[in-house]
Amino acid sequence: MSLRVYNTLSRQKEDFQTIEPGKVSMYLCGPTVYKPAHIGHMVGPVIFDTIKRYLSYSGYKVTFVVNITDVDDKLINKATELGMEVKALAEKMTEDYFDNLKLMGIDSIDHFPYATDYIGAMQEMIQGLIDRKAAYELNGDVYFAVTADADYGKLSGRSVEQMLAGTRVEANDRKQNPADFALWKSSKAGEPAWDSPWGPGRPGWHIECSAMSSKLLGDSIDIHGGGLDLMFPHHENELAQSESASGKTFVRYWLHNGLMQSGKNTGKVGGGHDKHGDTAHQHDGHNHEAQIAGKLAGSAGAESVKTAVFAHHPPEVVRFFLLSTHYRSPIDFSLENIASTGKAMDGFYRLFETAQRILGVSFYDLKVSPQRTGTTELSALPAEVAGTVTDLRDRFWEAMDDDFNTGGAIGMLFELRRAINAFISQNKLEEQGADEQKAQLTTLLSLFKELSNTLGVFRIPLQKNAGADDGFVNGLMDLILEIRKEARATKNWGVADKIRDKLTELKVTVEDGKEGVRWSRS
Repeated sequence: MSLRVYNTLSRQKEDFQTIEPGKVSMYLCGPTVYKPAHIGHMVGPVIFDTIKRYLSYSGYKVTFVVNITDVDDKLINKATELGMEVKALAEKMTEDYFDNLKLMGIDSIDHFPYATDYIGAMQEMIQGLIDRKAAYELNGDVYFAVTADADYGKLSGRSVEQMLAGTRVEANDRKQNPADFALWKSSKAGEPAWDSPWGPGRPGWHIECSAMSSKLLGDSIDIHGGGLDLMFPHHENELAQSESASGKTFVRYWLHNGLMQSGKNTGKVGGGHDKHGDTAHQHDGHNHEAQIAGKLAGSAGAESVKTAVFAHHPPEVVRFFLLSTHYRSPIDFSLENIASTGKAMDGFYRLFETAQRILGVSFYDLKVSPQRTGTTELSALPAEVAGTVTDLRDRFWEAMDDDFNTGGAIGMLFELRRAINAFISQNKLEEQGADEQKAQLTTLLSLFKELSNTLGVFRIPLQKNAGADDGFVNGLMDLILEIRKEARATKNWGVADKIRDKLTELKVTVEDGKEGVRWSRS
């Protein structure tokens, strides 16, 4: 099966064919860095980091760009509120954003362009639009003329009149059309400003991404990603101004991820954009009005991801949780749902521990192919086992080739784990096992690691929550298990049962084996 992706522009799945054979250019709209990153800020980067990983695994050379908006109304207002310089606030929040990306295992991004480093490129593009009669200057401001773009609205599928209905627009009665949007804004006293042919000012939000993507990836790019809430007005306006400036197709494939919902309250966790306005877009046959309903006020998801989520669950579990849903579907956010994901993942970690006891080698140290063409060789496996895992591997590929269906791919990881556990059990590898069978187990684990790494999970040992004193906890558990051992030896079942019951309440699993007692905590 060849790779197919859902293109928001065409409203259908299409065969994936890049502009330049073997290469992929991909741009994702990054954050406006005016507050600490929340869980919503992690959704797009996790999804598109995974998409890059799979494209690279499939043999493509991918250039992945995520911008940093470090000049914007929200940033200016927040800096004023805090009594800080805009630059200082932006630097502090950018550092927080980068730190969270690292915790989530997002390390495939090639370029992080800052908007303030591309002011010249933005002015150049704006002047080109003015020269082409697609923009006009108005008392120090510059606006894009939507009527100059014959197919304006083709991404959201709405006319200018429909866009204006119920949508907040910039108040300026002198604009040629109420839907015209700002490319350049004259600065007020005390605001950041750059000299320009139209007077001191700063760029509008939309022109930033067009200029940065053009300079780093060219006038035409393969993939443009972002949340569904960005489709209008941001991506619609990006599309219009970019194609009006270059005369070329701006993006081949528009990929929009679904938004977060908290419990029964649907909408974007962490707040929406000031002028999203898209309240009735039909996306892949489903009405996503609820998805883009706006901020979920007071939800845990709107808080710093470190305090609201990572303080309770390891980042790898959060990543796995985000990928368990198809990227175009809404994500039902709650700490309870993440906890359920963590519990389901415990079986993988137990498998890795079991394998290390058998092989004497850490699962994480196994060397695997970085590309699909060099996939793990399975011919040395018993025929029945080889048939089972080959089928699971192929179904993993089929899921990912079907519009990056990470949910389906994760389902195959669970099935593959069951097959590996069955192989260990049937061959009694924890008790004995020939070298040949251990080599076969290594092959099975290598295939698992090859596939899971394309999703960006199980790459490094699980990072426990910061602040946990492992030495202290391990010492206490050794003492408790020693008391339990003595109680069992003296047939003091009351004490033994009480220890067992209490550990169960604390979600501690105790396993008695020939090599001694092992424990783990969900």
